Amino acid sequence: MTSHHLCRDSLDGLSVGDALGAQFFVPGNSFDDLLAGRPPAAPWPWTDDTEMACSVVAELSAGGALDQDRLATAFAQRHEPYRGYGAGSIVLLRQLRDGASWRKAAPAAFDGQGSMGNGAAMRVAPLGAFHATDPRTAALEAMRSAEITHTHPEAILGAVAVAVAAAHAGATRLAGERPEPARLLDAVLDVLVESRVRAGVERARGMLGASVAEVAYELGNGARVLAHDTVPFTLWAAATYLHDYPAAITACVEAGGDVDTTAAIVGGIVAAFTGTGGNGVPHAWLTAREPLPHFALPEMSPGDVVL
Repeated sequence: MTSHHLCRDSLDGLSVGDALGAQFFVPGNSFDDLLAGRPPAAPWPWTDDTEMACSVVAELSAGGALDQDRLATAFAQRHEPYRGYGAGSIVLLRQLRDGASWRKAAPAAFDGQGSMGNGAAMRVAPLGAFHATDPRTAALEAMRSAEITHTHPEAILGAVAVAVAAAHAGATRLAGERPEPARLLDAVLDVLVESRVRAGVERARGMLGASVAEVAYELGNGARVLAHDTVPFTLWAAATYLHDYPAAITACVEAGGDVDTTAAIVGGIVAAFTGTGGNGVPHAWLTAREPLPHFALPEMSPGDVVL
């Protein structure tokens, strides 16, 4: 297995979760039907979560290490507003497309605070999977990927948390282990400084064994579209259902809120462990998902290494 294989599995998990989750904003699609094994009718278009993740994967495949300027250009040139981007992201990406520097535009957002949204976290799981054997690099590269659009510390730490979780999932897969849920959360807590995101992950660890409804109520379900309202629940779901991709995505749908994003994050982490088939991403779900863009499906590259 190579870093590219783990990265691609994570991207498949992220994009299927995103596309399926987005279907539950469409009237007539119900959680009960999904629970009964009747997912929404195909096709399932993906959203901005997948579009940005595809640019991250393409950048990794080009060389293994992120070039922030090149990734910023990719985000700006490829973004399609109808994919569900938030208003702040549309403004920023248009500024970048018009020639503004991300180093100035991103920190200036939200009256100079920078965005603390969940956008940096939603796209980063494949990066973590790519660096499965090196969680420190996963954390550092996640920070660099985040600050192109999200410079608030909470948003950056949310991206770090997701990347390290995906790295841990990939590493345990390589080792042939099935970790206890607390291990994944502990791996994330090891790299987080004091913050709302860290406090949420600590609370998530204390709620292992609780119901989806209880956890979503206590931690949030992404309805506020903020990193600390999104990442703790997604890490709880990924840790709880790491061995079962369909169950993990079903938990996100049950929780409600920003379902496409929570399912994208959880799907990207879990698929780094499960892969596709079996208890991983179902083949029927992969074929229902809108095909990924060609730029996200490169061949083996110099940045790919055997793990």
